[in-house]
Amino acid sequence: MFDLSPDTINKNIKKNLIMSGMLKIFVLCIITFNAIAYDQAKLMHAWVSIVMIRGYTESGSLAYGSGVIVGENQVITNCHVLRKTKQPWVSQGDTAYSIMGVQANRWQDLCLLTLFQLNKNPVPIGRSNDLTKGQELAAMGHSSGSPAPLTTGGYMISAYDMDGGKIILSSAKFRLGASGSGLFDMKGNLVGINTFKTTGYGSYYSMPAEWIHKLKELPMEKEFPIQGKALWEEDEESKPFFLKIAIPKVKKDWATLVKITKDWTEKEVNNTEAWYEYGHANEMLDLSDKAINYYKKALAIDPMNSDALFRMGMVENKLGHPVEAKKILTSLNKLNPARADELDEVINCKNKCKK
Repeated sequence: MFDLSPDTINKNIKKNLIMSGMLKIFVLCIITFNAIAYDQAKLMHAWVSIVMIRGYTESGSLAYGSGVIVGENQVITNCHVLRKTKQPWVSQGDTAYSIMGVQANRWQDLCLLTLFQLNKNPVPIGRSNDLTKGQELAAMGHSSGSPAPLTTGGYMISAYDMDGGKIILSSAKFRLGASGSGLFDMKGNLVGINTFKTTGYGSYYSMPAEWIHKLKELPMEKEFPIQGKALWEEDEESKPFFLKIAIPKVKKDWATLVKITKDWTEKEVNNTEAWYEYGHANEMLDLSDKAINYYKKALAIDPMNSDALFRMGMVENKLGHPVEAKKILTSLNKLNPARADELDEVINCKNKCKK
């Protein structure tokens, strides 16, 4: 057990951070969460759970990534971080830790490292399944090889069901060097492992924290590098549907999106995100009746799908159905006030009406 009270955390962590010159960086990062209710003590604990994974490549260059302390002598990271080095190690500040072994799921791109005498308190592992659209999140990792972890705030855009968890699509930015780093909720729970971004899309994907538990059942491996294709590296035809739609969305190729999402809804009939994306593609092609129908299907599966409710309100307003649009606005305000404000701007034409 460890004490997470603000006084104790601040006293112990400040001592360590001041010695390494990192306190100012954390303070600057934490204040980026404008007007967000967060637990500072627990987020500080999350921040000091971030480590760097390092190793020399065959050419002699230094490869690096990030990791998160999730158990006694255990660090989670992405397997692709471990592809280019035969002797990786973990470091935090000026201290290096030897890796004794790894439990790897290459397709999920998650590797659980066992270290020698890490002796650090782990972060609590949360659940991606408990997140909601628009929920505030924080990405913490060694972006661009920064000596101290960098923190960026964002929110959950979508989440995609897979193997007992949800792959998280968020706006919390991370860069090269932050692969394997942590995505946290505002209570400091680890909900995802930051893994990859879609080029040009400006959105960031994290593997679900639930998958960490399954890694402990896998055999321990001793040899590096760790090779193997990850799910996000599959050929286009073999990729999950939520990745197949990424590039057409960037290009606003709505006709292609209709084809992909139609196939998605046929193969995953109970997937709320599939129906939402199908509806959105039809909406962009001015097929309003179809769009409303598909948004309703998304909401029937998940009444908390605020994006589907928002878009349906936009379509009803565009069709000149003010009564229906305002009913949707009332429901959306209970579910997601921020999205309701956006819809209200359109329906009631606040501030932005053309004179």
